[in-house]
Parts: sequence; C-alpha cells; structure tokens
Amino acid sequence: MKKVLSLAIIFLLIFTLAACSKTEDNPLEVDHNLDESIVPEKIIIGAIPTQNQGDMKGAMDKLAQHVSNELGTEVIIEVYPDYNGVVEAMNYGQVDMAYFGPLTYVIANDRGGAEAILTLLVDGAPYYYSYMITHVDSTINSLEDVVENVGDLQFAFGDVNSTSGSLIPTLALKEKEIFRDQLDTDFKEIFYTGGHDAAALAVQEKKVDVGAVDSAIFEVMKRNGVVDGSKFKIIWESEPLFQYPWAVKKGTSEELKVALQEAFLSVTDQEILDVFGASGFITAEDKDYEPVRQAAKADGRL
Repeated sequence: MKKVLSLAIIFLLIFTLAACSKTEDNPLEVDHNLDESIVPEKIIIGAIPTQNQGDMKGAMDKLAQHVSNELGTEVIIEVYPDYNGVVEAMNYGQVDMAYFGPLTYVIANDRGGAEAILTLLVDGAPYYYSYMITHVDSTINSLEDVVENVGDLQFAFGDVNSTSGSLIPTLALKEKEIFRDQLDTDFKEIFYTGGHDAAALAVQEKKVDVGAVDSAIFEVMKRNGVVDGSKFKIIWESEPLFQYPWAVKKGTSEELKVALQEAFLSVTDQEILDVFGASGFITAEDKDYEPVRQAAKADGRL
C-alpha cells in the first residue's frame, strides 16, 4: 500500500512540471456569431461550498449574471450544501455545468462523464496547496511533531470529498502510518467539518489541534477577516495541486464549451474573483487532473 501511495505523490511531483505551459498562453478561437440554437434556454450551474454559502451568494449571483449577458440566456448558479451533492446533481442531469473540487471532479468524470473546461488562476498560476495548520500557541510545528504526539491530538478535515481538506492530507498521514481509514487512526479524535472555513475556525478557537485547509481559500478567509491570520502556523504544505475545475456535463457541444470558456475568461469583476481567491480564469482539460485521479485511486476513492 505504501508503494502505491508513493506513486501517487510522484504523479503530483511530475504534474507540476508538465502543467507549467498552461500559464504561458491560452489561445481561444471563438466564433462571435454563435448559433443561438446551441445555447439552451436556461443553464444551471452547481457549485461546491468552498466557504459559508451566504458569503458566496453575492459573488455567484454576479457571475451568473455575467455569463447570462455573455451567452444571451438565463443562467442560475446554485451552491450546494456539500461536495457530494454537486457530483450527484451532475450525474443525474440536474445541472449543465459544475464547479468542483479536483477530487469531486474526477469522481463525477468517472461516474457520469463530466468534462473539465476551465479553472482558476491564483496569483497568475492555476495551482494551490493543501495546508496543515495549527494555532500560533501550539507546540506542534511540523508533520513530524504531529506523528510524535498523534495520540494526544484532535485533527479537523474539511469535507470528506475535499482534495486539499481530506484526500491529500490523508495520503500524507497514511505515508506516516498514523492514518489507515476514517475509523482507524492514531489520533485522539478526527472530525470532518464540511468546509475549509469551519476547519480553520476550529483551529483558531482551539477546539482542535491541527486542521487541513485549501491554501487559496485560507488566504481569502484571512483577507476578509473570516479568520485572524495572526492566530495560525502553517506546519505542512503539499506539492502544487491543479486548481478547482468548472466542468460541463457529458454530451455538451464543442460550440457551447467554447462559448462558456469565453464568458468566464472575460470575468474581471473583483468581487467574483475574490470569492475564489483568484486573479482570473484559464482553460483546463481532463488530463490536468490525472495526478488527483491517481491519488484518489491510491486512497480507494475510485
């Protein structure tokens, strides 16, 4: 098992080199005389709750209006209460497009043929990290400290289907042989909080000793005052992960894919970008998420 997990981490290392070219140019040849027959009367987009749903609503409403204006059709973005809900909505044809985490995307692709077409740029690059964080007052300063003190520690993950809040830190803990599955760990207690904000707040309020969060979302939370950045230490950082994908349902026409890409690439509204901690959007494709797919297989998620 350990050899399989090591291969998954190697895939992640190789990926960081292979994906670099994505930031250098991003050509899109778009037919501005789009045939109205390829645009449905309504487009429904599902989104995972990266932050408190109330905090996301205003930005998502503005994004929906922007895409609506660009495509000339009604667009609705619905933020779901958990990650798996978005996967199921895509699988059952309840949404035309979805904003996934990388892990939920590869699950949706495997189950229902969802196809990634866009992702986020953060500081000009389509990457983010999984962090393990502790309170600034904690004596835990590294992953090795976690290993040495594991029996006394409480650990907060995000959603069980989160890439940075669950999958990647779980693999790191399995490599250290202190986590076998959700019911079999060496920790005093583990929790799945359902979101990055809840995991970070649990650490800030000293309800848990260590938490796993998305680096980009963590920075947004600090910037927006959701958490107090001075209260944290980052004790572990993963290799770069390819950013969250926006994916269309199986069978979506090439013309509509390109139209959606153009609509997202033209977003400049800072309120929309800030909710993702993003500087913009960039095109993406399924192969960008192959390292996460391999990690999911190594962890028994696929």
